[in-house]
Amino acid sequence: MPQLRDNHAIKILANNVRKYRLQRNLAQEALANLVGIEFSQISRIERGVINTSISMIFALAKALEINPSQLIEE
Repeated sequence: MPQLRDNHAIKILANNVRKYRLQRNLAQEALANLVGIEFSQISRIERGVINTSISMIFALAKALEINPSQLIEE
C-alpha cells in the first residue's frame, strides 16, 4: 500500500502556521506553550518535516484564534 503523504498540502499548512503565528507576534516556543507541545514540534510543522494530525491542526487554530480551515487554505 502506498504511503499517503501530500507534500504540497503539508507545505500549505507549514506556511499558514508560520504566517498566522507571526501575525500574532508569537515565537515558536510561545505557540508551543499555548498548544502544550515541545517547541521543536512547531518547528517541524513549519518546515513541513512532519505530516501532522487533524487534532493538531485544530489545537493550533485554537491557539492562533483562527478557524482551522484557515490553516489549510491555499
